[in-house]
Amino acid sequence: MPTGSRHCWISSAAPDSAREHPWQADPSPPPAEHDIRIATAVAQRLSSDWTTRRQQIVVSVQNRVVVLTGIVSDPDTRQVAGEIAWDTGDVFDVCNALRLSRPRR
Repeated sequence: MPTGSRHCWISSAAPDSAREHPWQADPSPPPAEHDIRIATAVAQRLSSDWTTRRQQIVVSVQNRVVVLTGIVSDPDTRQVAGEIAWDTGDVFDVCNALRLSRPRR
């Protein structure tokens, strides 16, 4: 099964542990919902920070790993964006793939 995919059990196809204790639900949200919350939080923080708010940054999250892509104006902005992502709750790892814009000649 692919990582981060959703699944459900139908009647007798459920694993033994689910049939024995069907009332015990996993209290954590499904991975996709959790990733959406993290992505939203990171994007909101990036858009409210004066260093990163006018930059071309795309935020994606899979299995609590934040991936930052896009173009920023300078190395300091790239670093700040990575720090903001790291400082967001429930983040397991950050892949800062932001590129620097080429200076105009």
